[in-house]
Amino acid sequence: MSEVINNVSKNENITFNNELINELILHSGNRNSEKLNKLIEDLHPADLADLLTFLNSEQRSYTLSILDEEAYTDVLAELDDTIIDETIQKLEDKKVVRSISEMETDDAVNLIESLEPEAQKKLLDQVPTAEREIFEESLNYPEDSAGRRMQKEFVSMPAFWTVGQAIDYLREESDLPDDFFEIFIVDPLNKPLGSVSVSKVLRSARKTQLNDILDDSPKFIKASMDQEEAALLFEQYSLVSAGVVDDQDRLIGRITADDIVWVLQEEAEEDILRLGGVSETEMNQSIVKSTKKRFIWLFLNLLTAILASVVISFFDASIEKMVALAILMPIVASMGGNAGTQTLTLTVRSLATKELVDTNRRKVFIKEISISILNGFIFAVLTSLATILWFNDSSLALIVGAAMIINIFSAGLFGFLIPYSLNYFKIDPALASSVFVTTVTDVFGFLSFLGLASLFLFN
Repeated sequence: MSEVINNVSKNENITFNNELINELILHSGNRNSEKLNKLIEDLHPADLADLLTFLNSEQRSYTLSILDEEAYTDVLAELDDTIIDETIQKLEDKKVVRSISEMETDDAVNLIESLEPEAQKKLLDQVPTAEREIFEESLNYPEDSAGRRMQKEFVSMPAFWTVGQAIDYLREESDLPDDFFEIFIVDPLNKPLGSVSVSKVLRSARKTQLNDILDDSPKFIKASMDQEEAALLFEQYSLVSAGVVDDQDRLIGRITADDIVWVLQEEAEEDILRLGGVSETEMNQSIVKSTKKRFIWLFLNLLTAILASVVISFFDASIEKMVALAILMPIVASMGGNAGTQTLTLTVRSLATKELVDTNRRKVFIKEISISILNGFIFAVLTSLATILWFNDSSLALIVGAAMIINIFSAGLFGFLIPYSLNYFKIDPALASSVFVTTVTDVFGFLSFLGLASLFLFN
């Protein structure tokens, strides 16, 4: 093993080892297979997959080409979604097809769905018919559904089997998943009756019928269920795995905890990135593509900024008469924006985790409004005192304080109402809420502050 890798601390993420990354880039670029093999031979597939993101497509394809068949498959299964399409185009089709056939269904489907439509078709046309039908069945489910995330490999048995029969079957049958935690008990129509944990099977007498030891109240997930809802079931009931059923309640697959960890991570990243108007694919996209994606978001922000500026223009005469108004405007606007972002973030999260529902909507709304009012009065006092010390003008201080109360109140109000309303109309609140909330707080902040100043100071 390379000295570089040996020097990595046990607690250090190997993908952040700059020396290792530089050596990988160097040897893959020079096509030095001997040194490259020595460098990566002991790396975990997940670590190597992460490191491949630092290489260009040519270096990446060469590095993969020197791996043995098992490692090649394992690394492909761990490859970042954002570089799969570009990478696959550089690889030998036969090797990719062979690897996909060796993968668990969920890993294979994840790889295929990350490809462009033309690349998908090209690859699927080369896959054996039986396997292609399995992949296409999974791909027919909605993109963010449990059906896309499930593994088609699972263990099922009839209820009348004994523990002894079950153990013998598990020992003799070669076509079983590498890892499984429970055995699903099904009726003749393949509808699940319950499940039995492997540990319970091993601890029961051989003559015991599976029907006598099965758990008849396990959670089964509809293939059409949104993956985020499935993740919430795992979180709620501390599940390790769960069976997946079709619309006729027939058992067709399973989802495991590692799939759910990936879903939770993906959904959390997606919401955070959407709030900022970016996507996870941008790290590995061209400058032109990233620019196009960000342009739309920034253009929308430009329009909302113009709206706020139009509000300010209505009071240009007042600003000319008192320069202090221009100085204090950013304070009022920024406080409202920050308060709105706080309420918005909590509301979006609560909607995503199903913690905010119709039954507690009123309670949550009242709580957020109460917090906004209380913070409004607190910061009204603080900004009023600061204004008196700064400008020695008590009238201006009262106006700043009143505007602060109005703006923070509106921030709490719309920070809740906007994402909730978007969610009601089936629009992702993480995608558009931040722009609307920021606009509202800016408009209300400028309108309240400059409006009150014009009304009471210059009339």
